Amino acid sequence: MPATPQSHRPRRRRRTTRLLAAAATALTAGALAAAALPASANAGEGNRGHGGHGHGRYQDVQLLSFNDLHGNLEPPAGSSGRVTEHQPDGTTKTIDAGGIEYLATHLREAREGHRYSITAAGGDMVGASPLLSGLFHDEPTIEALNKLDLDVTSVGNHEFDEGAEELARLQNGGCHPTEGCYTDEAFEGADFPYLAANVLDEKTKKPILAPYWVWKHKGVKVGFIGVTLEGTPDIVSAEGVKGLTFKDEVETIDKYAKVLQRQGVKSIVALVHEGGFPASSSYNYDCDSPGTGDGISGPIADIAKNVTPQVDALVTGHTHAAYVCTIPDPAGKPRMVTSASSFGRLYTDTTLTYDRATGDIARTAVESANHVVTRDVPKAPDMTRLIDKWSTLAAPIGNRAIGYVSGDIDRNGTESPLGDLIADAQLAYGRSQDPETDLALMNPGGIRAPLTYAASGSEGDGVVTYAEGFTVQPFANTVNLKDYTGAQLIQILKEQVSGPNEASPKILQISSGLTYTLDLSKSGADRVLTDSIRLNGSPIDPSATYRVASNSFLAGGGDGFPTLNEGTNELVGADDLTALEQYLTANSSPTAPIAPPAADRIRIVQ
Repeated sequence: MPATPQSHRPRRRRRTTRLLAAAATALTAGALAAAALPASANAGEGNRGHGGHGHGRYQDVQLLSFNDLHGNLEPPAGSSGRVTEHQPDGTTKTIDAGGIEYLATHLREAREGHRYSITAAGGDMVGASPLLSGLFHDEPTIEALNKLDLDVTSVGNHEFDEGAEELARLQNGGCHPTEGCYTDEAFEGADFPYLAANVLDEKTKKPILAPYWVWKHKGVKVGFIGVTLEGTPDIVSAEGVKGLTFKDEVETIDKYAKVLQRQGVKSIVALVHEGGFPASSSYNYDCDSPGTGDGISGPIADIAKNVTPQVDALVTGHTHAAYVCTIPDPAGKPRMVTSASSFGRLYTDTTLTYDRATGDIARTAVESANHVVTRDVPKAPDMTRLIDKWSTLAAPIGNRAIGYVSGDIDRNGTESPLGDLIADAQLAYGRSQDPETDLALMNPGGIRAPLTYAASGSEGDGVVTYAEGFTVQPFANTVNLKDYTGAQLIQILKEQVSGPNEASPKILQISSGLTYTLDLSKSGADRVLTDSIRLNGSPIDPSATYRVASNSFLAGGGDGFPTLNEGTNELVGADDLTALEQYLTANSSPTAPIAPPAADRIRIVQ
């Protein structure tokens, strides 16, 4: 069915989001709570199409959901734009997926015939975005989600990349405080509410945005509670979460489930920006099939097992995994838990059977499945126009060549070729500011995409454009220099596999000259073999001083590296993308492109 410029339902009027508009230009973390959305005032009177299932006592409600879009309006490049499908014969195949033009078409077609239909998201709609959205502080993505008729989303950790005030602007609208308006039309903000039940202002102790929202249509009421992971401060820069407190996910959901119950809302969905790890990478893996156990591990499994039985389903995210699982609630009753991968490559279609007699969901009738956002459907014309508008504004900046590569430079692996290249770039930048700089460290989570050899546009194969560099490093972290003792440097390397990183190691990418052995057969900090650590062939001297370059997120102790925050004699430099651009420009040319690094600095013992 061809897409139409708008959804097949009438555009909603601006909802209670507009109640915040008066405060939009001067909101601070302390003022956000006072301007939060009235949680139950927004009725969300959806009317998508005609028909629908259910007569009399039971009414099917369609819940379409996705998560971790990260501003990917255009189809993601390389492996980031594919999903894996499990075949009946046991083999797998990959499918090209994603792109907001195709996501809009798929969602609009899915809604046809469903009068009772809700579209919800599990956070990280913005942040770590490609240049098309990130260059404009994600205004293009919010505009696209408005056109997509998103009803509600939780916040994710990346919604705090630029702090609470910028999140408030995305909700309420208004021009950017330093860069102003990008077009003649003022940015109006999100039509949908962002939910932040467990994100409190440190001063007021109240949520900075609405904790919950209620969808209503012809007597059917479904409540939504939105939370992000409690550990958000560990993976967002200190400036981004300044003045905020992040509370336990389970306690928060249970608290607001009781509030909704007291208001007569008994059908409840939790939007949780925390996730798990299924036993298969296939989007259509059946984690409830015999012999797979729970089928999913990680934080969301514990959350799902402990959240009050009053909650009927959990829409999750954060891990960029795909799963549709049932996990028993504390009463032993199966409960649906879903995640739709990332970057708009999948969406989840869940049928919630609403019992009009009780006002609750008949859990035994809940059905759910992930669907691929394939690119074999017509593009939604309104999304094409939106992309064209912002692409025209971004082109003069994004199309500029900044370097050349001889092949794909991947970001995958314990040590990745791209991780080595970025660490080398930061070392070179550090030495340009202070010749005594000894080494550089880079967190793998800050590398958001590979550098691909194939052209993404008209620039030609092997050319790295500014837009591609921006997609790799979109956070605008600065490159900071700090002094550490050798003993501190050894401790930093041990923190990769101990403390909060013991269960899920975060292996730093290291610059040329630094080498060591990582023995994964051992446990905890012992996995880093201290005697193997060398800098330019010499053992690290615990009493010596070393000058280290790292991005500002790491330098502040992010990602579970508290010792990195203990460095002294700090020098704050330019942003990390500038360092990468300068390195590529200085070390590559059309006739002498950079080859993928060997990724042989960390010796791995299994």
